[in-house]
Amino acid sequence: MKSIRKLMCALALCGFAAAAAASPADPKNGVEYLTLPQYQNTDSGKKVEVTEFFAYYCPHCNVLEPKLAAWVKKQGADIAFKRVHVPRDPNVLPQQRLFYTLEALGLVEQYHDNVFAAMHTERLRLNRDELVFDWAEKAGIERTRFIDTYRSFGVQAKVNRANAMMGAYHIDQWPMIAVDGRFLTSPVQAGEGSQIPGEAEQQQAMLTVLDHLVAKAKAEKK
Repeated sequence: MKSIRKLMCALALCGFAAAAAASPADPKNGVEYLTLPQYQNTDSGKKVEVTEFFAYYCPHCNVLEPKLAAWVKKQGADIAFKRVHVPRDPNVLPQQRLFYTLEALGLVEQYHDNVFAAMHTERLRLNRDELVFDWAEKAGIERTRFIDTYRSFGVQAKVNRANAMMGAYHIDQWPMIAVDGRFLTSPVQAGEGSQIPGEAEQQQAMLTVLDHLVAKAKAEKK
């Protein structure tokens, strides 16, 4: 019995030491970030591809958005930033199609924040096609053009691609950020790895981890 107690104490001390050594500024694989078991091809050339897996209904994605947007702007030409709206169930499909319709129309940057505001401030559910169409028209997008694009094969292909990427990248929570088709991190991953409480602090920790992963990927591209 004493030997078992000693072993348990030793394991606890090792776990504490590992957590104490972890830091967003010096992140460790398997702690603040994960390496994908299989590299995913990217099409960003010499730029480091950074991909956000998100959903409009997700409150954590909503809170992260302004911080992530500021981080992306700071990176400038060093990265190619992309977004993937994840699937969940039939209630989320209209929001997913909404995002890819905006993307197809070249309107994401103009209306992306507006969709988050509609769902999290105005409390619009946007869980049916007609609700999405009404929102788009009210927002100032020509209704017929929006609907035609929303129902197009091109948008369906984007939805199919997003669903496939979710499986390929092993995405089981969001927001989640992929770097260079190889690394994954998130506020939860970065925060738990360094035992950082509080959502805002975890988000900041993730951005610090992203700085490290982008630098690592960029150096390995040379």
